[in-house]
Amino acid sequence: MRSPLLLLHIIAGTLGMLTGFVAAFLLKGSRRHGVVGNAFVVSMLILSTSAVLLAIMKSQPTNLLGGTLTFYLVTTAWLTARRTAQQTTVFDWGALLVILAVGVIQVTYGLEAAMSQTGLKYGYSPAPYFLMGSVALLAATGDIRMLARGGIAGAPRLARHLWRMCFALFIAASSIFLARPQLFPAFLRKTGALLFLSFLPLLLMVFWLIRVRFTNAQARKGLTVGGANLVLAGRTP
Repeated sequence: MRSPLLLLHIIAGTLGMLTGFVAAFLLKGSRRHGVVGNAFVVSMLILSTSAVLLAIMKSQPTNLLGGTLTFYLVTTAWLTARRTAQQTTVFDWGALLVILAVGVIQVTYGLEAAMSQTGLKYGYSPAPYFLMGSVALLAATGDIRMLARGGIAGAPRLARHLWRMCFALFIAASSIFLARPQLFPAFLRKTGALLFLSFLPLLLMVFWLIRVRFTNAQARKGLTVGGANLVLAGRTP
């Protein structure tokens, strides 16, 4: 079973990375962005699901946690964009419990790695565990705030969608470019192109979050000064 599943995992990861980068540069809210974005979601869900299954088969707890985190980020980001009304469902409560568990386990592994004689846990230093654990707990905090408010709308809704999709793309890109540089020609490794491509999703995430915040500030200013009826979703590219 492992070989076909691994092949599916590789194909889904490649498609997810390509469609993710294309979607990040397309006009937000456009039809093309929606089509490519849906392809990214499907690819990433297949990628993360296959990663979890492979991790179970190979007894790799770190990949199990990484696959679960990726699946969670893509699913919650997609649902955020799909909902037309400010609402929450039972799924949101279940997702919160899952991501809380992932965050706690990641931080625990990080502490165990830091206190171990080798400085490693399952072959990884504390840094990756603390990074992924912090992201998981940050996402859980956002879920709690959303559930407490009964939903999310406006700029926070856009920001929630953008950062989760971009970080999921970062996980996919770094898993290919950083974790497996031997797959690429030597000149790409020497020029730093692989490092740039790995962190490009995070740069795009910062850009879009600033853009959303700026657009929201402009909309608020227009409402305050001119009384114009500005709609953030229609003004954000």
